[in-house]
Amino acid sequence: MTYAEAIAWLFSTQMFGIKLGLEGPRRLLKEFLAYPKHGVTVIHVAGTNGKGSTCAMMDAIARACGQRSGLFTSPHLIDYRERIKVAGQEIPEADCAVGLTELRAICERLDPHPTFFEISLALALRWFSRCECELIILETGMGGRLDATTAVPADVCVITPIGLDHTEWLGDSLAQIAAEKAAILVPGKPALSAPQHEDVRQVLEQAASELRTPLEFIEDPLHGYSVALAGPHQRWNAALAVAALHRAGIALNYDSIQYALSNMRWPGRFEVFPATAVAGASQPVVLDGAHNPHAAEVLAATWQTAFPGQLAAMVFSAVAAKDIAGILARLAPLASNIFFCPVANPRAVSGAELAAALPPGAPPHQAFGDFAAAFAAALATGAPVLVAGSLFLVGEARAALTDARFQSSAQ
Repeated sequence: MTYAEAIAWLFSTQMFGIKLGLEGPRRLLKEFLAYPKHGVTVIHVAGTNGKGSTCAMMDAIARACGQRSGLFTSPHLIDYRERIKVAGQEIPEADCAVGLTELRAICERLDPHPTFFEISLALALRWFSRCECELIILETGMGGRLDATTAVPADVCVITPIGLDHTEWLGDSLAQIAAEKAAILVPGKPALSAPQHEDVRQVLEQAASELRTPLEFIEDPLHGYSVALAGPHQRWNAALAVAALHRAGIALNYDSIQYALSNMRWPGRFEVFPATAVAGASQPVVLDGAHNPHAAEVLAATWQTAFPGQLAAMVFSAVAAKDIAGILARLAPLASNIFFCPVANPRAVSGAELAAALPPGAPPHQAFGDFAAAFAAALATGAPVLVAGSLFLVGEARAALTDARFQSSAQ
């Protein structure tokens, strides 16, 4: 298959939906010879918020320390290949096409058919092996206990802040969700966690005790370093990343950590485009995929620090099954106007439905049929523009701002 044909086939597998369980991914990884080689260190990251940023920090620091690292994250913002990186570089289109062609042949004889996420994981691990990665960083797709990434034996496990999200899959209480994510812990292997709600901490400690897993909670944010990513929460993510790399046996030094954290980029996480970078704009545009109430709280605090006393012209969207009312309750106070639009996603929610979730006393708002119209209306206000509520929306916005070809995805 050509790259275009391979991507079209891969995205067609999203019709198989999400299938939680480890038997399928284990079988696919075995058939595709994709398990990491002996001696390769694997860091596995689960949590509700901050997973991507923490993984990106670990990858940047490890590379600055001379490690050849492979990074697997999801979802992508613009291009599918963002999910699979070696030494900071996306998998080339030609190699992506070759791998997916081989995987298609395997998938056609497997029952049940592997899912989009399982295929992506297998493609990533095989590419990491061929590139002779010394370190692999895996971000869970959802949960942990039955997430495909848990089929890969991990050497260090990391838990970022846990909150309520994906409740239809993981449970409707913090304790239930924590139990799903705690299941990535490996007997006898070190585990690190961000500070957690007491209910979550108790579940993690119980799981670690049962498995005889040495579990350490990060007690302080990382001080003494420049961190390129905005917001005080990123210093907590940085502390978690550094501690995890230390437990993984990576030789760390101040200069490498400083260089990595001060120069790294992780698009779509309070990413600021100055007015000079936006055609027809007289104001900055900020992108942040605040897709649950906890992430919205963090975004609100970061906005108030970065734009004190200023209200935003907010472009907002979200997908079904999210706590849209909870997100908007935290973000609406930031806005002078809100412009709703659906995302380019099968789980899109209409602008009218989004508006119905606004809290009492919300600012003036309008619903539009697509992002382009909502964004144009926001720009016309002259206020700083905030695009938030879904990483799918952020991806579409970023593609428009960078004149890139947007690959819409359901997962």
